[in-house]
Amino acid sequence: MTTESVLAGKLAHFLRRESVQPAPMVVAVSGGPDSVALLVTLVWLRSPEAGYYPYGFAEPLVIAHLNHQLRGAESDADEAFARRLYETLAARGVPGLQFCSERIDVAALAVAEGGNLEAVARRLRYNWLAKVAQDTGLSFVATGHTADDQAETLLHRLIRGTGLKGLRGIAPRRMLSPGVDLLRPLLHVRRAEVLAHLDSEGQSYRQDSSNLNRDYTRNQIRHDLLPYLAANYNPEIVAILTRLAEQAGEAFEEQEAQAQDLLSHAELPRAGQCLVFDGQRLAAAPRLRLCEIFRLAWTREDWPMGRMGFDDWNRLAEFAVGQSSALDLPDGIRARRRDRVVLIGPVS
Repeated sequence: MTTESVLAGKLAHFLRRESVQPAPMVVAVSGGPDSVALLVTLVWLRSPEAGYYPYGFAEPLVIAHLNHQLRGAESDADEAFARRLYETLAARGVPGLQFCSERIDVAALAVAEGGNLEAVARRLRYNWLAKVAQDTGLSFVATGHTADDQAETLLHRLIRGTGLKGLRGIAPRRMLSPGVDLLRPLLHVRRAEVLAHLDSEGQSYRQDSSNLNRDYTRNQIRHDLLPYLAANYNPEIVAILTRLAEQAGEAFEEQEAQAQDLLSHAELPRAGQCLVFDGQRLAAAPRLRLCEIFRLAWTREDWPMGRMGFDDWNRLAEFAVGQSSALDLPDGIRARRRDRVVLIGPVS
């Protein structure tokens, strides 16, 4: 890359907004176009030509590749490609580059845990990236999620059923582990921009064949639903969904802050394993805020949430302001009323 591209400008804007600039970081590189574009653009932004630093930027940039071993030889070829890309950049004299890779039999672990393959793979990937950052003393991990990924995520969640929290989509920045933040610098970049940029630079990349498998709902959304919506309803559907995610994120932050304030005032000293709440304070709160303070409590207590659906949170909120004496919830959690307090906890 010899001149600043549109992609570089958008990435630089994100980094400035988040006050990280081309900081030392771990870059997750699968070998696909999005992660490759992220890496090569970050490398350019750290060069003297980019103008951020008159003498360049030599702090560590760790290329991290996790081989999930899900696609046999194709997965191994992805790993080899990521290593060659590192070697090519290092041979050009790019300072501060490091390479880290690991192989994990994700399918075997998913079977052993009895979990969803995609969910297990995601958890293992982020746990590993956090460990790479901690081991190398870095505070940021960057991934190549794009605006198209954001739109696909929102539609996927809408189809399955979601609320305001789910409509936030993919967060542009969140804590990955203590002291390590996860960044998505390309979240306002279209996939078409990524591909055009790589083509203009003559930069090769890998294609994951599983992304073409329409047995997965996500791929149906990517290849069928989004193009159909763009062609027949609104060509700007990706931008619209991206804006919706931003607005939902801002609204949810405000809602969560209000719920946290209510939780701090309504919660009383606990009784053993049970949480105790002031019934009068709960009765004066809006239903949505009650649902949110209970979600906050569940998360803090590490109670199972997988089977707590929309109806369950609503039943609990209605119980909190009603007259019923007891309510049984999924996974052995019970709410009870005693005089002016509401108690919630595991059934003993």
